[in-house]
Amino acid sequence: MSIRLYDTATREVRDFAPLVEGRVGVYVCGLTVQSEPHVGHVRSAVNFDVLRRWLTHRGFAVDFIRNVTDIDDKILTKAEVQGRPWYNLAYEMKRELDRAYAALNVLPPTYEPAATGHVPEMLALIEQLIAKGHAYAAEDGSGDVYFDVRSWPEYGALTHQRIDDMEAAEDADPRGKRDPRDFALWKGRKSTEPATASWPSPWGPGRPGWHIECSAMAGKYLGEAFDIHGGGVDLRFPHHENELAQSRAAGHGFAAYWMHNAWITTAGEKMSKSLGNSLLIPSVLERFRGIELRYYMVAAHYRSTVEFGFDALGEAAVAFRRIEAYVDRAAEALGELPEPGIACADFETAMDDDLGTPAAIAALHEVVREGNKLLAGGASPALRGNLASVRAMLGVLGLDPADPAWGGPARTDDRLSAVVDALVSDLLDQRAEARRDKDFATADAIRDRLKEAGVEITDTPDGQKWSLA
Repeated sequence: MSIRLYDTATREVRDFAPLVEGRVGVYVCGLTVQSEPHVGHVRSAVNFDVLRRWLTHRGFAVDFIRNVTDIDDKILTKAEVQGRPWYNLAYEMKRELDRAYAALNVLPPTYEPAATGHVPEMLALIEQLIAKGHAYAAEDGSGDVYFDVRSWPEYGALTHQRIDDMEAAEDADPRGKRDPRDFALWKGRKSTEPATASWPSPWGPGRPGWHIECSAMAGKYLGEAFDIHGGGVDLRFPHHENELAQSRAAGHGFAAYWMHNAWITTAGEKMSKSLGNSLLIPSVLERFRGIELRYYMVAAHYRSTVEFGFDALGEAAVAFRRIEAYVDRAAEALGELPEPGIACADFETAMDDDLGTPAAIAALHEVVREGNKLLAGGASPALRGNLASVRAMLGVLGLDPADPAWGGPARTDDRLSAVVDALVSDLLDQRAEARRDKDFATADAIRDRLKEAGVEITDTPDGQKWSLA
């Protein structure tokens, strides 16, 4: 079965075919480094990390580019409020972002270009657009340069909108625009802005607009045409729509497939700093391990909205600990940890179907259940093959506990806690099944066994809860 991916531009799942046989170019819009990363920020990185790992697993050489926007209106504003240079804020937040990615085992990109390092490429692209009649310098003396959306008949193709139905672009003073929907390619320096936040240009000192940054950087590292462009669903418009328009207007093929991950929400709203409901990565990691948070994110399909909650994260952590406990017990029975082997067929089918991680994880759990049965017979070739298969699937998802990126073996108390949690959860499942079958004698016996071991069971409307007595 070939890989099939959902393409935002065509709004359908279609067969994936790379432009160059055996090689895939992927460009993912990274973050604007204005503040500490929260759970919603890192979902995109985790989701596209899984895409990269799957493409590699399927035999492709992957050129994976993820940019950093380190100059922006918001960065300048926040730095001024905090009384420090904008580049100091951007640098510190970039380091925070790197730590968050590392905590969730997101592979480093092939290259991570920063916007401030690619101004010459942006200027060249803007001049190209002006020469082709798709951009113009404002006549109000501001030094701004705009893309002329009316000059490009395909504007709106990515998000399937008509120009007249779109709202005005808010990325620059509208006085110098021919059409309120025209968007800024270059922003002339304002007297209130620091001189360090501007670069020389044919139109006077200034800085690039947000959209031109990604078009220029994608073109430099992946060429005028590449395979996949990704990012969060909130980037479809205006960012990706504008990227596509200016790149195609310049004569570049640009992205063949567009992929977007959905939001992580809280109380039904997009998680964001402005809502005040963001959950910073270090705070979450005080309660759960990075590998458990990653499992929680990966377990949902990348195009599904996730309503974040610590109860749901806790349930995901318990599910992962069962896998982790099996890996520990099987490796102990075998006397070693075998290298990753062959993923099961159901896992591969699910992943080929637009990165179907929910079905892939279900297949993984089924193989773990088979492995737990094999454990009763002690070390065997079948157990070795089973554990090797489990490791292969965990590796694709970035969840292999033996991956050095997770810091090697967990602390003894962490691993013991994970094993206990998994074993208690299995007994609770058996008790719940007995109660459904009205076998109350067995259910009570399980409860009593747990109580003797110091585990207190509480039956709640939301299910069984346990704690140490």
